[in-house]
Amino acid sequence: MNKVILFSGILILIFVLGLSTDSSFAHPHPGHILINGHTHEPQTEIIPLNGNIVLEKSTIFFHVSEKNTLPWAFIEGNIANHVEGYPVIIQIFKENDAVHFAQTNVEQDGDYEYKFRVLNSENGITSKIFDGDYLVKIFKVVYINQESSI
Repeated sequence: MNKVILFSGILILIFVLGLSTDSSFAHPHPGHILINGHTHEPQTEIIPLNGNIVLEKSTIFFHVSEKNTLPWAFIEGNIANHVEGYPVIIQIFKENDAVHFAQTNVEQDGDYEYKFRVLNSENGITSKIFDGDYLVKIFKVVYINQESSI
C-alpha cells in the first residue's frame, strides 16, 4: 500500500515538474552521432523522496533529421541502483510543449528501453510524427547509495 501511495506521489511530482548519472540516450538512428556539436550528454537533477530513495530526472536532447527514413526511434539506458517495482517515466517536449508521455519497465540488470514511431506510413503515404529538436525528460527512482539496494 505504501508503494502505491509513494508511486502516486511520484507521478504527481513528475507531471508538476514536467509542466513547469545514469546513461540515457534518445535516438532516431543507430549509434551515437553528433548533431550540431551536441554530444547527447544528459543533465541530471536529484529530487529526494525519503531517506533511502530519490527521483533522478535526466534531460537529454533528441533530434530527428528532416532526411530521416527510419520509422522507429528509441530511448534507452541503464540504471545501476534502480528501485525494483518502479518504471521509468519518459516525457518528450518540443519548444516547451509536451508531445509524448510513456513509461517502461526496468529489467533486473537495470536496462530499460522505450521504442516509438517517428514516421507513419498508410496506403503508401509516409508522414512525420516527430521532426526536428526535442527535449526528453527521463524520471527514474533510484537508491541514494548502492548499499541501500542490498
